Amino acid sequence: MIPALMPTYARLDIAFERGEGVYLYAEDGRRYLDFAAGIAVNVLGHCHPRLVEALRSQAGTLWHCSNMYRIPAQERLAERLVAATFADTVFFNNSGAEAIECGLKMIRKYHDENGAPERYRVITCAGAFHGRTLATIAAGGQAKHLAGFDPVVDGFDHVAFGNLDEARAAVRPETAAILVEPVQGEGGIHPASMEYMEGLRRMADEFGLLLFLDEIQCGMGRTGRLFAHQWTSIEPDIMAVAKGLAGGFPIGACLATEKAARALGAGSHGSTFGGNPLAMTVAGAVLDVILEDGFLDRVEAIAGVLRQGLEDLVRDHAGVLAGVRGAGLMLGLQCRGDSKDFIARLMRNGLLAVSAEGNVARLLPPLIIEDGHVGEALGIIAKTCAEPADG
Repeated sequence: MIPALMPTYARLDIAFERGEGVYLYAEDGRRYLDFAAGIAVNVLGHCHPRLVEALRSQAGTLWHCSNMYRIPAQERLAERLVAATFADTVFFNNSGAEAIECGLKMIRKYHDENGAPERYRVITCAGAFHGRTLATIAAGGQAKHLAGFDPVVDGFDHVAFGNLDEARAAVRPETAAILVEPVQGEGGIHPASMEYMEGLRRMADEFGLLLFLDEIQCGMGRTGRLFAHQWTSIEPDIMAVAKGLAGGFPIGACLATEKAARALGAGSHGSTFGGNPLAMTVAGAVLDVILEDGFLDRVEAIAGVLRQGLEDLVRDHAGVLAGVRGAGLMLGLQCRGDSKDFIARLMRNGLLAVSAEGNVARLLPPLIIEDGHVGEALGIIAKTCAEPADG
């Protein structure tokens, strides 16, 4: 008999009742160091006092207001994101998948308005993850996500991540855009090289394509810049953002240049809940913290400490760990055995991590971690490496 809660998740048998800073507390009172952070969502940890105060203040004023009317908090947040990025304009929604969908619609409308409605196909990368809607699982192209959902939504051509030659060879008269994650997350923590990103920008310009970046997981300070592509010289035409944008409050955003977004006029796209005052207020508080002088520099510095410690563990436990890769505080430990078994043992020892493709244990800690938290995490990983594997 099917349970009341639809069984679409293989949930672990643990429930957390509260969080504080970088720690989660289970119902039995046990404390866990949270290096999963809601899968890169809780960028400022749990119950950050400035986020709590922002939400409490707004909750007593106005929760929801239809997008039929002006929402000043939307205007303020959009202006701040525009000032901090390549973008000229922002559409707010509720999730990363919705932000991707908005960008895909924008791509088609852009070419239609420019007299080329036949240009609708998007080049995407093998190993990508862009969401769970019918269109976004087609964009990701992973068989495990597509199984049972035929016919697959048309319009996506997959090439190897990091291979410019394959990307160029995939361009045809119907090609409209390139969609890529600057750091693949679910696909195994693979950062794109600067040369690859710059090559995609040149390719888009050469063939009249739009460059669409998915910074849902790697954005909002996770790599030590506000957005991962800001380590390079390039700017996209469209960018999807979500996860850490409001530190745990549901929100998504599609940022775009005027050139790309001009075609989306009134009535061409919308959202009932997107951009509600609660989400806007909390996201504004997150930006207040992340954009403070020195915050991203501290993220970059502590990420270097964690990376070095992980590399030392790989050297000292070469029979268990095969390597470490990633960028900033988006790191992956490649396991020689079953990564899910390793992650389960990390949890038993008090550290939460997330699995990814390629036998990788993802470490996505809150951006507020300090040296002591890094030392605690490294100690738990070392202890787990010294234990026998399950089974």
